[in-house]
Amino acid sequence: MGSPIRILHIVVNMNRGGAETLLMNVYRNVDRTKVQFDFLTGKPGVFDAEITAMGGVIHRIPYVSDVGHTKYIQALDHFFAAHTDYRIVHAHMDKMSGFVLRAAKKAGIPIRIAHSHNTSSEGSVAAKAYKWLAGTYIGSCATHFLACSTKAAQWLFAGKESRAVVIRNGIETEQFAYSPNVRKQVRQELHLPENAYVIGHVGRFFHQKNHAFLLDLFARLQEERPEAVLVLAGDGPLREEMEKKVKALHLKKKVKFLGVRSDISRLLQGFDIFVFPSLHEGLPVTLVEAQGAGLPCLISDTITSEVDMGIQLVDRLSLDDQDAWIQHIKRIMARNDSREIPTLALSNQGYDIRNTAAWTEGFYLGISR
Repeated sequence: MGSPIRILHIVVNMNRGGAETLLMNVYRNVDRTKVQFDFLTGKPGVFDAEITAMGGVIHRIPYVSDVGHTKYIQALDHFFAAHTDYRIVHAHMDKMSGFVLRAAKKAGIPIRIAHSHNTSSEGSVAAKAYKWLAGTYIGSCATHFLACSTKAAQWLFAGKESRAVVIRNGIETEQFAYSPNVRKQVRQELHLPENAYVIGHVGRFFHQKNHAFLLDLFARLQEERPEAVLVLAGDGPLREEMEKKVKALHLKKKVKFLGVRSDISRLLQGFDIFVFPSLHEGLPVTLVEAQGAGLPCLISDTITSEVDMGIQLVDRLSLDDQDAWIQHIKRIMARNDSREIPTLALSNQGYDIRNTAAWTEGFYLGISR
């Protein structure tokens, strides 16, 4: 038995974002005697210790936002020139993957994968223009194109999306299966009243996640349904602004900011509904997880319908019609649905992590031959 092939994954950092969570789920489930993951990052991340424990190597170069364009490009060029032993580079930075793949191509690395996890860029006009420029290199510098949804492929690989392979954002399905006992524990830990109706959300505090819309929605719902409580898991640059908004709306006692959590599979058990009004998404792992926990999900119609597992748990609504969101939540509150879902509901749609990991392992072994 030879040593495993080493795949170099390029990310900004290994924190609990959707793409990073998926990467870790796959990493834990591949046969690491055959395939080993290494990482090139710009900043420390919460998964670093686990990666090292599993035999992964973490390389670090300064990120563009810290050192500027010229130094970042130089750092990429130096890194790849010094690490030509990698045969497969897998970039997860959306449009910014262009600069990474260009440097890898220049260094003669034969297999260069671009992976789309989104359907739009974030940031100021200048930041978006810069990312657009980076993205122009993807078509000529990537040898393989992967995406989490058809929409994500169309966005990042415009003109080449027919060459893209959609890879399912699988989860550890049995971890998320509904448990009344865990539900009780979670609600006690969060000090929620018995009759609380918990509207839950998991996501980074970024513009894309549309927390302001969610808070306005909740403020209106409160007037009619005072038993409703809003629980927000995640962190990010807009958290402070949203905390101020909650204060201004006099909802401090009704909204809980939990910060980054490592126990999302438990947390979801304590929710009653999952509300996700994002402005854009690739295919959010959190929505697959929420359905795995049997939660009704109310999501914006900007999110691909591919996220619907076909078990009558997802409703897609327009962000232009706040009234429709309120009515929908009230309708779901009035129902008393069972949280049990069909045993193979997610596996049948290809969203069991074992399927994703087996496919990914086979893909790497196949292209490296």
